[in-house]
Amino acid sequence: MTMEYHNPVLLKETVDGLAVRPDGIYVDVTFGGGGHSREILNRLGANGRLFAFDQDSDALKNAIDDERFTLIHENFRYIKRFLRFHGVKEVDGILADFGVSSHQFDVAERGFSTRFEANLDMRMNQKNELSAFHVVNEYSEEDLKKVLLQYGELRAAPAMARAIVEQRDVSPIVTSEQLKQVLNKFLSPRHANKILAQIYQAIRIEVNQEIEVLKEFLLQTPDILKVGGRLSFISYHSLEDRLVKRFIRNGMFEGEPERDMFGNFEVPLKKVNGLLVPSAKEIKMNNRARSAKLRVAEKI
Repeated sequence: MTMEYHNPVLLKETVDGLAVRPDGIYVDVTFGGGGHSREILNRLGANGRLFAFDQDSDALKNAIDDERFTLIHENFRYIKRFLRFHGVKEVDGILADFGVSSHQFDVAERGFSTRFEANLDMRMNQKNELSAFHVVNEYSEEDLKKVLLQYGELRAAPAMARAIVEQRDVSPIVTSEQLKQVLNKFLSPRHANKILAQIYQAIRIEVNQEIEVLKEFLLQTPDILKVGGRLSFISYHSLEDRLVKRFIRNGMFEGEPERDMFGNFEVPLKKVNGLLVPSAKEIKMNNRARSAKLRVAEKI
């Protein structure tokens, strides 16, 4: 069931990046099907501990029966709060596989995939009130334009927002197929799938506050990591990867850190090795791995 739920990307490389200590404490903040968590547990000894986070109720079905393992049904933006609830202030490593799981893409009614006809939803946490329907039907034209421009990097964002507003003034846009029809004139035959994926990505990021969540999470990691502890993060689009890269490099998302009189500056992390991407063989076996980028960092 687990591999059907989500085929973990860069499995060995991501867990290798943690440099797992047998008696260490680790966190997998994107549990999903549990592939990365199982690999971490395989490398832990009897005294090691693993905590995992997942806000999606479907992921709870994959919980691992192991006394060293604790699954926390929450968004990882609350990592510090819930680790402290479990008596943990510092950990030896944190793993994250950002983005949407294969399971979420493959279950049509969740509304994440461009392949299926479904109601506009896209909520990773199905208890959240904000859905794709609300974004498409209730956001102002200006806010829709911002979402499509910032999160989808779509040049035609202003015209797309106008087309959505004009259609919903006639009748609500309820399903993914209706949204496609509204935006059909922007889907050139050669690039239709790519543009549609960018539209879906933009709406999904807004629905799940993915950029805000990522920033909140990253800012907490230096406080949680022990000195010498590792971060091992997989990103799938440039918006995520830029934030991760900048945070590892200088501990902030915009601007540059203050330098001393010699031009030096202190940051909490240092990168470990360079950027890692899946091999051609892995991409052939798992097409969703094609855009994955792995970055590893260590607390100084």
